[in-house]
Amino acid sequence: MDSIIETQRQTHEEIERYETALYSLLSRNQPTHEIKIQTEHKAAQVLDRISSRVTALHNSYLDEDARKVEIGALSAPAAAQNDLSEFYARLVKVQDHYNKYPDAVAGGFDMELAAILEEGNQDGLDDDYEEDDPISLLFSGEEAHGKYLDLYTNHTAYNNLKNISKRLPYLQYLDILLAAPNGLLHSELSREVRATKDYEVYIQHLHDYLLSFVKRTQPLVDIQTKHQEAEVEFYQKWDDGEFVDWDENKTVKQSVNTDGAGEGIWCSACQKSYSKKTVYDAHLTSKKHMKAIAKQAVSETPPQNPNGTQNITAQPASNAQFLKSRLRSSALLTYLSTSLLVVLVPTISETKSNVERRFSLTAREREQELLEQSKPPPAPTNTSGDAAAEEEEEERIYNPLKLPLGWDGKPIPYWLYKLHGLGVEYRCEICSDHVYMGRKNFDRHFQESRHAFGMRALGLPNTKHFHEITRIEDALSLAEKLKQEGRHEIFEQETMEELEDDEGNVYNRKTYEDLKKQGLI
Repeated sequence: MDSIIETQRQTHEEIERYETALYSLLSRNQPTHEIKIQTEHKAAQVLDRISSRVTALHNSYLDEDARKVEIGALSAPAAAQNDLSEFYARLVKVQDHYNKYPDAVAGGFDMELAAILEEGNQDGLDDDYEEDDPISLLFSGEEAHGKYLDLYTNHTAYNNLKNISKRLPYLQYLDILLAAPNGLLHSELSREVRATKDYEVYIQHLHDYLLSFVKRTQPLVDIQTKHQEAEVEFYQKWDDGEFVDWDENKTVKQSVNTDGAGEGIWCSACQKSYSKKTVYDAHLTSKKHMKAIAKQAVSETPPQNPNGTQNITAQPASNAQFLKSRLRSSALLTYLSTSLLVVLVPTISETKSNVERRFSLTAREREQELLEQSKPPPAPTNTSGDAAAEEEEEERIYNPLKLPLGWDGKPIPYWLYKLHGLGVEYRCEICSDHVYMGRKNFDRHFQESRHAFGMRALGLPNTKHFHEITRIEDALSLAEKLKQEGRHEIFEQETMEELEDDEGNVYNRKTYEDLKKQGLI
């Protein structure tokens, strides 16, 4: 057994080295969501090990007797300063240990730290890394490493609840969950629905899934403590009667009546269950019931009851007590689920956006997206040196003539600049005096949105008649001229077109239409 002093020293050293490893993990670059989740899970493992060692160290410091014995064994009185028997006894123990385990590795803790700090498949050479990654196995394909929620099962269970007003599609179900910060979850459901066994099972599964998802996606958050605080807060509010929609007396009374109608009234004489009270009262006067009563009076065996109890008067009270406990359990789970949904509001919003995006994709696009997701991400290349060299090269670019930059980010040749006439300015008053460099850019701008917006502001159509017109006054005068020419064409059409009546008389169109309206033709 090692010395308690040495054990404490070693524990202090391990805690310090774990803290250094934790800093190294959290200070790393996390370019993707998957790497971020993996890093947080590793950091959570380191925190758990630090916590366990701090607890063990605290307990060892509380053991004062063992420390006194160890200190007494290490320190010797003045008369026995040269007595090394204790030293050699411990040396023999160390030698016996290594003789018994010759293959023992001395640096086991260093290997453990190296395994924690290992960055995995950062170079992209290991194609099977994702299969061996334990973090990726925590999430389903729909969750995509914790980016989205997989609530399809809960959505189906919600739609299968009895007596709900409307079956909701998946997107509207997500909208209900997004409204959790505004109030208690599922306030749109009636008291009767929330008091049923189906709702209790549904909300239990929803709460378990949300709690599991938060633990998997946020391993550094102490969600268990927050969960316990929310539970204590719920019981305090429940005792104060703040949950008006979950009133025990009203809900239990309605549920007892509903359950009585659903389970039926048992007649021990007829050995039959009746679904309604009126049917049960009507059968009491029947001949069959009278014969069953007479037979039961003669028989010595007690009548059977399918509910397994003979105390009929105590049954309603026990049912009410059971329904109260069920209602309180459902309310607790609903309150805890609401507190979890408040934390997951951004994730639910991302889930809704992803579902809407997938609805807009075709089958081919979905297959292509799955293929792209199955491919490993491109390996990050260390181009810091090349990037610095490129930045220095860009800073050294010499452009005294202020020539336009080409596709490579460098100034174009001067002869090309002169060939395209990029030194000539073309100003357009309709485009708010915007200046276009070069004839090609000027001709192209008449079909662009800036010029079209300016023409709409003037109340003019952007047609080919106004091509090359850049001044507002010229555009307005041209529009007036085109309007007059249009009226003149209409007048000429009315006066120059000739029509002939049944007798062979020839008139122009205007005269012909006037005579026809008067009934003279």
